[in-house]
Amino acid sequence: MLEGRRRKCKCCRKLFRPDPRNRHHQRYCSQPRCRTARKAECQARWLARPVNHDYFRGPVHLARNRAWRARHPGYWRKSPHPRNAHKDVSTAQAIGSVDKTGIFMRSPLQDLLTAQPAVLIGLIAHLVGTPQQDDIVRTTDRLLRLGQDILAMSQGPPTPPP
Repeated sequence: MLEGRRRKCKCCRKLFRPDPRNRHHQRYCSQPRCRTARKAECQARWLARPVNHDYFRGPVHLARNRAWRARHPGYWRKSPHPRNAHKDVSTAQAIGSVDKTGIFMRSPLQDLLTAQPAVLIGLIAHLVGTPQQDDIVRTTDRLLRLGQDILAMSQGPPTPPP
């Protein structure tokens, strides 16, 4: 009766019944705190391997990432069409009056104001031609300096210090 045997969780130290499919190597129970601890241990073990030390850094991995993005264009963008099944609209239901639904709708101006940071980042990514954060940061810094220079010129020539 192996499936009835219980084991002590490495995190919370409580007894639990391991999943029958993983009973030989399951060391953590399914509590959220224990799952988080297991993930942290697995990530630390992965990062401890010498081959993985600089997996996310350096020109080789930047080139690897850029090559993957070139092979998968538009991966980071949201799909214009939702991927769930087509749902027929029931015409038997009465549509509520505009007065009732108008209260709950946000104004387009509010939507625009809350979307400005995302729009700006999307615009910069579009201008740069890549969603790479390094490229967006470099371009943003350059645009910020350019904007500051333009604003400084509009205030007139600098006065010499006394």
